[in-house]
Amino acid sequence: MNEVGAIKDKKQIEKMKRSFTNERDLLLFTLGINTGLRISDLLELKVKDVTSQSIKLKEIKTGKQRTVTLDDVASKAIKAYLNNNKMQDDNYIFRSRKGENKPITRVQAWTILNDAAKKAKLSINVGTHTLRKTFGYWAYKQGIDITLLQQIFNHSTPAITLRYIGITQDDIENVYINLNL
Repeated sequence: MNEVGAIKDKKQIEKMKRSFTNERDLLLFTLGINTGLRISDLLELKVKDVTSQSIKLKEIKTGKQRTVTLDDVASKAIKAYLNNNKMQDDNYIFRSRKGENKPITRVQAWTILNDAAKKAKLSINVGTHTLRKTFGYWAYKQGIDITLLQQIFNHSTPAITLRYIGITQDDIENVYINLNL
């Protein structure tokens, strides 16, 4: 299995967004990169768990209750999706099209993301974890403290978080090369 990475170029994020063929799949990508939630938590979201301002959930991996405040991009995406799709409170947001009220599977989510990445001609390996890693990378690049990201991701050390979001030795060397005070 190939390791997946964060999408580190905003142009590639935009190309990826344009490559989705339907609203549901675009929302999956948008929420993933704007919340940092695990794919298992995203797929279990129901309409009643989501407002235009936040997502309330019990994390599957940790069992912890969590409220994630949504940024403008994620908030608008949810509003648009729910306005265009008549859904009841107990419906899964990312429901399968097989007629039952079940979410898409992790494999289906991987396929959706991979197909979009191929269409967008991304230069990295993409999978469901790409969403979470992309969130972490861009939060870090915008100045969010690594220890806060460590806490969000539930990692034991900042070093694990840096490696997880794809901060490499080249990134570290560029700090020294480009500082020029």
